[in-house]
Amino acid sequence: MNTAPVINPGSRITLHYTLTLENGTEADTSRDGEPLVFTLGDGTMLEGLENFLSGMHAGQHATYSVSPEQCFGYPDAGAVHVMPRDDFPVDMDLAPGVIVGFTTPAGDEVPGTVTEIDEARVTVDFNHPLAGHTLTFDVEILAVDA
Repeated sequence: MNTAPVINPGSRITLHYTLTLENGTEADTSRDGEPLVFTLGDGTMLEGLENFLSGMHAGQHATYSVSPEQCFGYPDAGAVHVMPRDDFPVDMDLAPGVIVGFTTPAGDEVPGTVTEIDEARVTVDFNHPLAGHTLTFDVEILAVDA
């Protein structure tokens, strides 16, 4: 019988993970650096990903298919905004794919991805870049402190 602590809400977890898109492109990983250390439920990791960790213990490795509903949701057309080019500094290098930081009226920093640009307008998508994707979540649990 395995007496290793299992992951429950409030557990402190050390793990390595990789998120991969449907086409095999690696979207994010901890494996090329330090492992991720966090407390389950503290908001560090998306709740949809945390749900897969419950009940696991140190030494376990698993791979899960994660739907958009469990992760970053689906793109929202209302999160795409067309802005006047004049709202951006003249010397700002704007091109499709460039991520620009914006400050909300509440003072929060939010990223937006430039999708189109012409002389008069810049189209910015504020959806999460992984919205709409089914991801593969590959996780290796290194340590669990209950």
